[in-house]
Formats: sequence, C-alpha cells, structure tokens
Amino acid sequence: MLQSLEIRNLTVFSEASFSFSPQLNVVIGENGTGKTHLLKAAYSVLAATAEEGRKPNALPPTKALLQTRMAEKLMAIFRPDSLGRLVRRKQGRDRCDLRFTFDEPELNIDFSFAPSSKSEVTIEKAPERWMKGSPVYMPTRELMTIYPGFVPTYERHYLEFEETWRDTCLLLGAPLLRNLKDKKIRKLLSPLEKAMGGEIELDKSGRFYLRMRGQDGLEMPLVAEGPRKLAMLAR
Repeated sequence: MLQSLEIRNLTVFSEASFSFSPQLNVVIGENGTGKTHLLKAAYSVLAATAEEGRKPNALPPTKALLQTRMAEKLMAIFRPDSLGRLVRRKQGRDRCDLRFTFDEPELNIDFSFAPSSKSEVTIEKAPERWMKGSPVYMPTRELMTIYPGFVPTYERHYLEFEETWRDTCLLLGAPLLRNLKDKKIRKLLSPLEKAMGGEIELDKSGRFYLRMRGQDGLEMPLVAEGPRKLAMLAR
C-alpha cells in the first residue's frame, strides 16, 4: 500500500507531502489546486510498475527500464506536449521530484525530471520488485457505452484520450474473478446491483448489458448515466 507521496515542482505543486491511510482516503480542495494531478501522478507510477510485473518473463526492475517506462506512463496519463511541461512553471530551472513510500520498502521509488526532459526521468531509487495487483483509475466519464472496440482502436491509432480510459476498459473486459460469490465480494456488489436493478453482463460481441430478473438484457446505451457509472464499479 502507498503510505506517502512527496511532490516538488509538479504542475501546480511547488512542494507538498501526502500521507495515506490503509482504508478510505478523501482528497478535498478547490478547483485548480491539483486534486486530479495528485491522483494521476500516483496512478501513473502504480500502473507502470504493475504493468511491467504482469508481462511474461518479466525481469526485475532496473533504472534503465524505469527511466523510460515512468516517462511514457506520465505522458500517456497527463497528455502534455512533452514530459518537461509537467514541471511547475516558474523562473529558474528547478526539477520535478516525486518520492513514493510504501508499506513494503522494497517497492519504494524516487525519480525526477527537468523542464527540458522529453522521454526519460532520472531514477534516484528503483524498487526491488514489481508491484502486484492492478490499480484502478476511474475516469469521470462512464465507459460502458464506448467499451466495444475502444481498446484496439486506441492501440492502433492516435486518439486524444488519456490512457486511463484504455486502462479502465482493459479491466472492464477482464474475466470475472473465480471467487465472485465470496461473501465479502457479494457484500460489496449487492447494493450496487440493487441500485442498478440488475447484474452486468458482457456478451460475446463485446457489448455490456444490464440483466434484470425476468427480463431481457438492456443495452448499456439505453441505461441512464448514473447506473452506467455504478456498472463500472460493479464490473
């Protein structure tokens, strides 16, 4: 679990330190104070390390690999013209520094980059192993209706969408967990399914349906936007 994140000179942040609890964390602030950028920075690093660890025959982390992989993920998530554009704009040539501390010290990572950086970061401390699991970043827009064909289109063509959309669609289409009937999971799913009025189903054509008891499945574009967002959580 991520315990703390220290930021210096990232977008709107001159210097900031955040500590996280093991349970629910709520980020509160006025518009333009960096709430979304904080979440995107955290997600970029968590996702990059998890994605590398899931690759077949993944090698241990190295600074050489991470210096490009971190830059690529930050670029894909934030969508700046160049990596250096993420450095806080002010007089001087200060670098952006990010330090991630986890409850398992072997996952800790520190890196930085300059306003002139294009495609690499400087790794001050590399993790000793890759992160397990799959972090989730929920975009503000529901993705159930655009899911069919979105991932292959995104990967074949340049689309002006941040990579959180692609990552979330990959998770939406992933096979369901084998222990879906586990009591803890059912406890989480039950109120969502009750609010939606049914269960979410992905058919062979790649389209999502809301399956209501005793009725045919309702195409997701015909479902109200609120339940569609709940469907993303349920899936």
